[in-house]
Amino acid sequence: MRQTSYLLFVPLLLLAGAAVAQEFWLAPARFTIAPGTALHIGVFTGANFQGKPWAGKVKRVTQLLHRTPTGLEDHTAAATATDSLRTTLPFTQPGTHLVALTTDYAFAEFGAADFTTYLQETGLGHVIALRKQRGEADKPGREIYQRCATTLVQVGAPLPQDTARAWSRPLGLAVEIVPEQNPALLKSGMSITLRVLAAGKPLAGQLVQVWQRGDFPNRPPLKLRSNQNGRVLFRLLTPAAYLVSTVQMREAPAHQQADWQSTWSTFTFAFLPKISR
Repeated sequence: MRQTSYLLFVPLLLLAGAAVAQEFWLAPARFTIAPGTALHIGVFTGANFQGKPWAGKVKRVTQLLHRTPTGLEDHTAAATATDSLRTTLPFTQPGTHLVALTTDYAFAEFGAADFTTYLQETGLGHVIALRKQRGEADKPGREIYQRCATTLVQVGAPLPQDTARAWSRPLGLAVEIVPEQNPALLKSGMSITLRVLAAGKPLAGQLVQVWQRGDFPNRPPLKLRSNQNGRVLFRLLTPAAYLVSTVQMREAPAHQQADWQSTWSTFTFAFLPKISR
C-alpha cells in the first residue's frame, strides 16, 4: 500500500460557507451485481448526498483497496497509472465486498466566519472552543485534510453463513466507518450498528451524519454521536442508498503550514430488503 506523506501543499481558498461541508463518497454503478461482473466505482463530492464526479488529481489517491470474501486486493497502482483515475474493478466471487479509496492531504484556508460555520456543521465544537480560548476565533482557519471512503457491493445472493465477513473487517484507515451487521441480510425495521475507528481504535463522541437516497431525497440527515466504543445505531425503514459521514479534526503537526488537520470519512451502502430476503 502507498503510505500517506506530508508534503508542501498549494493553498486553496474557499470563499463561501456553503462550499465547506462537501462530502466525498464512493458510489458503485450498482450496489448488487452478478458474479463475474466488472463494476465502475464512482467517486463523488457534494452536499446532502447530491454530488458530481470528483475532479481531484489522480496523484492525490493513496489507496484503492478491494476486500473480497477471500482476501485483500490492492488496485492502487493500476488505478493511478494514467492521468485518469481507473476505478472499474472485477467482482468474481459471490459474497459481500468492501471497496476503499483514500487521498493524501490538501490545504484549505477559510475566513473566520466560514471556518466557524464549517466546524458547527461537522460537530467540531471542541475546535471552536479551543480557538476562542486562544483568542483565534476571528482569525482565518487553515487546515490540511484527507479523505477516506468505503462502500459495500453485494455480488450474487447474500449468504447468511458468510464467515469471511469481509464487509466488517477494518482496513486500518486513518478514520473508517465499519458495519457490525451486513445490510444485505437485514429486514425493514431492523437496526444497523456502525463503528467509527481511527487506525483501528474506537473514536468516541464523533458526530455521525446519515443521509438516505430513496423515497425521501430531501430529508435532512440523521445526526448521531458515537458512544465510548465508537458505535452508533439507527433503524433501516425503507429501501434506499445510504451515505454515512464523520470528520475527525486535531491540531496539525508543528512543521505544517496549517493549524488543523482533519480526516473526512464516509461509508455508502444500499438497503434493499426485497432483494435480500
